[in-house]
Amino acid sequence: MTKTDDMTKMMQDMLSAFPVDATAMQDAFKSQAALGEKFSKVALEAAEKSTEISSKWTKETITKLSEVTKLKDEPADYSKAMTDYASAQAELVAETMAAFAEVAKKVQMETVELMLAAGKDFSEDAQAAVKKATDEVTSAAKKATAAK
Repeated sequence: MTKTDDMTKMMQDMLSAFPVDATAMQDAFKSQAALGEKFSKVALEAAEKSTEISSKWTKETITKLSEVTKLKDEPADYSKAMTDYASAQAELVAETMAAFAEVAKKVQMETVELMLAAGKDFSEDAQAAVKKATDEVTSAAKKATAAK
């Protein structure tokens, strides 16, 4: 019978040959969590503002519609009330769409700023990690050549 190799021991030996800096992993996790928090803040602020815009639009629409439903003396007044409502609604829609566009524009700008800042931070972190690894390899190589 053949003996099965102990894969656990082999994996432990292999991983111990490649030391990992746990603080770098923790820093990366913290950076990612901070970035996620910033993106969430942007999204939540946009949702809040969009809700305010929608609520305002609904209230104004109902207010203007209440004028249409009031009793009129002449049949022509009903036609005028509908025309006035349609005109006011068209203006209100334009204002509301402009407000939504401003929210979208703000979200887009903040997202781009966050991405640029994150890219810069990640680049700096990567440079620091490469420099540290290079220093460690150089130190290990010097020790190895000195031991011979």
